[in-house]
Amino acid sequence: MAAPRTAEPVRQVPVRAAALAALVLAAVAALVVISMTVPRISAAGDRDQRRTEVLEAARQQAVNFTTLDYQHLDRDLARVLAGATGDFRAQFEKGTKDLSQLVTANQAVSVGEVLEAGIVSDDADSARVLVVADSTVTNSASADPQRRHYRLQMDLVHRGDRWLVSDLQFVG
Repeated sequence: MAAPRTAEPVRQVPVRAAALAALVLAAVAALVVISMTVPRISAAGDRDQRRTEVLEAARQQAVNFTTLDYQHLDRDLARVLAGATGDFRAQFEKGTKDLSQLVTANQAVSVGEVLEAGIVSDDADSARVLVVADSTVTNSASADPQRRHYRLQMDLVHRGDRWLVSDLQFVG
């Protein structure tokens, strides 16, 4: 008959070593979570900054586009062109002679304001924005100011450190 087996002594891990191991595991887990979260927070901040810049550029260009004064027309047209690029710039440049004649002949003054603006779509280099703007127009043909309403769709592109309007369409 075989000799009875005796139980082997159970080795106990000291409490301090177990606590230290748990602490190290918790620290490693926290570092993993932080390393995964920080880039996302940074990307969200970059996206918010970009969207703010896009909206500011679109709002300013809408004001520039709807604000013309026959006494300062060269300056006003230059402001629109400074915020334009591509097809929109080419089309606007092409029409400035006729626009200048019309505004000057009627001694027209138009003061624009943006009521609302929102981004329809955007990425790192382009955006589409809808803008609701009004302008108050006075001219030699009418003693009373006329209120005009505009609904604009603007396509913007990022060039250098600026957002420029590459297309502008009247919508709605």
